[in-house]
Amino acid sequence: MKAFVFPGQGAQFVGMGKDLYENSPLAKDLFEKANEILGFRITDLMFAGTDEDLRQTKVTQPAVFLHSVITAKCLGAEFKPDMVAGHSLGEFSALVAAGAMNFEDGLKLVSKRALAMQAACEKVPGTMAAIIALPDAVVEEVCASIPEVVVAANYNCPGQLVISGSIEGVDKACEILKEKGAKRALRLPVGGAFHSPLMEPARVELEAAIAATTFNKPVCPVYQNVDAKPQTDPVAIQKNLIAQLTSPVRWTQIVQNMVADGATSFRELGPGKVLQGLVSKIAKEVEVG
Repeated sequence: MKAFVFPGQGAQFVGMGKDLYENSPLAKDLFEKANEILGFRITDLMFAGTDEDLRQTKVTQPAVFLHSVITAKCLGAEFKPDMVAGHSLGEFSALVAAGAMNFEDGLKLVSKRALAMQAACEKVPGTMAAIIALPDAVVEEVCASIPEVVVAANYNCPGQLVISGSIEGVDKACEILKEKGAKRALRLPVGGAFHSPLMEPARVELEAAIAATTFNKPVCPVYQNVDAKPQTDPVAIQKNLIAQLTSPVRWTQIVQNMVADGATSFRELGPGKVLQGLVSKIAKEVEVG
């Protein structure tokens, strides 16, 4: 069975999507539609901007979403998923690619999400850190023991967990986790505490927009970040998407569940190859591309 997976923020690079725009009338049309919806020419920044341009959250998230979704649409009949999933922002790409939302609505939500997250970061500074080579349970235990806000945010693959929270909380956790034997406890160059309770203002803002969006039954199950379970019910999908910003990304569990449900090949659609690497570490037996 074929699984298609979609990357999140951080996979962007200058020049992304240019080949699609130049070689496919469908892609060109969708990119131009995106420029119109967003009110600025995101294609100029994607194709010929600077790394700095692409790092702005209001640009990064729509850019990664557009590259992923347009790649899926350009595959035409080749895009026949038995299941889909996306990492954080990538969940929006997966939902649009699988027909749970239309292109315009998906892009508008992603743009609103980016702006709401940016505002939440400015309101309460926070950060994230990658913890390497410790069992998840140890990381969870240490986070729970710290009085400041710090939680497990991204279960990326066995032995790689990202924590998120206040700057003091994350620094304190890193200190303790190193003492407990973490190979690395490394602060990440991110603008805020994504997938932590500090994103609550963004979640509230996005909730109204998600609630006002029409969701349809997708063409295949979508494995969602919040509970790592397959969903086809539009009401459940909508509810999980609202909870996503303040909940962890359970990527390890998503891939394990997809494999348990019969996935034998995983194809990443979008910029970069981050998810290919993670899938290979989680399920060595599957084909990855």
